[in-house]
Formats: sequence, C-alpha cells, structure tokens
Amino acid sequence: MTAQHGTAPGTKRRSETSRRAILTAAFELVGEVGYAKLSIEGIAARAGVGKQTIYRWWPSKGAVLFDAFLMLSEGEDESAALPDTGDLEADLKAVLRATVAELNDPRYDEPMRALNTEILHDPALAAAYAERLDGPMKELKRQRLRSAQRAGQLSGDLDLDVAIEMLWGPLLNRWLQRSGPLTPEYADTVVETALHGLRPR
Repeated sequence: MTAQHGTAPGTKRRSETSRRAILTAAFELVGEVGYAKLSIEGIAARAGVGKQTIYRWWPSKGAVLFDAFLMLSEGEDESAALPDTGDLEADLKAVLRATVAELNDPRYDEPMRALNTEILHDPALAAAYAERLDGPMKELKRQRLRSAQRAGQLSGDLDLDVAIEMLWGPLLNRWLQRSGPLTPEYADTVVETALHGLRPR
C-alpha cells in the first residue's frame, strides 16, 4: 500500500471545527469568569476537545484569546480603508465614535481588557498583536491622514504616528483606566482638539 501524505479533507474540516470551537469557547468564558479564572482546561471542556489539542496550536491562553479576536473579523475585508469623504473632521469623528461604541460593547469589554493585560506581560504576544492586528490598523489610519495631507488639510511634515496616537490614544486611555465617561461627544472633542490645536484661535 502506498503511503499517503498530507492531511485528508475530513481531517482538515475537523481541525477547523475544533479551532473555531476553541476560540469561541475562550471568548465566551473570559466574559463569564474573567481572565484570571480562564484556563486551558476550562476552554477545552467548553469546546469539547482535549487540552493537548489547544497546547499543540497555542502557547498560552493569551494567544488563544488573541486568535479569538482575530476570528471575529474573519470574512471581513481587511484592506477596507477608513472613510474618505473629503471632510477629514467628519470622517475622524465617525471612526472614533465607532471605536467608542466597540469599547463600550459589553460583549468585548472583559475580553479586550484581558488581552491588553496579557500583552503587557507577554512580549511574544505583544509582537504578534503589533504584526497581525495593530500594525495593519495603523496603516489604514496613516493612509487616511496621508490623503488629508495631499488635500492640504494637514501639514505635509506632520508625524503621522504621533497624530494617530493623539487621536486614538485618549479613547484607549480613558477606557483602560475608567477615568471618565467614554461617549460620542468625548470622541468629537478629541478630534476637534487634535485638529484645531490647543492655542487660542
């Protein structure tokens, strides 16, 4: 009998089914029990797989949770640009308001806080986050700001990375520290302050 190489189609389907079950279980459990009580054993039990299956694919529960976030965007157009209507202020307000809505969504609050905490302590996870999620998102933001530069709406020598931090940083800081209400009106104020500056007009 000739040896067969590769993975059989049925095995691939089972592997994908198991992967999605594990990621869904991790996302659901962290919202229910919190990250401190989240365990590989608990994820495996919820997903109906052996824990060795999880350890074979992921090095830590933080890595599982990160992939669970990435699974949420599967099927979406990852190259979708930020809105560019020609009105930079309106476009940024729309995007930051959407960010506020996502940060306030109770389905994502605990999982996102857990992921942020784990990134602080896991350099490998931080590098994966920067490469696979944060980096591509920052490039979309740079593209929108470059468009505004070409239109003469922003200074040509503007440091785009600093501009991005000025726009999105206050929202993330307020959300992480729970230092004040995270509202659409706050998002609008951040955009207006970033674009028009701190000096009197």
